[in-house]
Amino acid sequence: MSQARAFLSVLRLVVITVSLAVFGFAASSQAKAPVAAVNTSDGLGLQGYDPVAYFTAGKPTPGVAQYTYRWQGVTYRFASAEHRDRFQAAPERYLPQYGGYCAYAMFLNLIADIHPTRWAIVEGKLYLNNNWLSHQLWSARKTDNITTADQHWAILPKTEATP
Repeated sequence: MSQARAFLSVLRLVVITVSLAVFGFAASSQAKAPVAAVNTSDGLGLQGYDPVAYFTAGKPTPGVAQYTYRWQGVTYRFASAEHRDRFQAAPERYLPQYGGYCAYAMFLNLIADIHPTRWAIVEGKLYLNNNWLSHQLWSARKTDNITTADQHWAILPKTEATP
């Protein structure tokens, strides 16, 4: 039994080390500096993907410039006017967790960008990840990872987007 525990401890250390290398971050203390409350690229949330489509179409869908909505200083794009209107009515329902940063990185108490095609909806909430590996590692223990990431996000110093 102790050999199994030792193996699991070593395996966990290897996974965390590989994850840190993949993300390109040196230490978890990096996440302690204030970060933007919402992950944006030039003021655009979700890298231009439609947040509502994850829930309605069940897949990541690029938004179009024709259908945008600015909420709390961030511009979101949508695939249709209907999706934009749904978002306007209840933005919190569709926004990704952790301000749109990688859920697995947040579990590790780090900040990382996302890839919009690495996603999951768990208990009605949208979670995004950085890459295939981070998505697989996060998915292996979603409930535990979410619990830990929620704690990290709650205490992470954040700067608000400018309206």
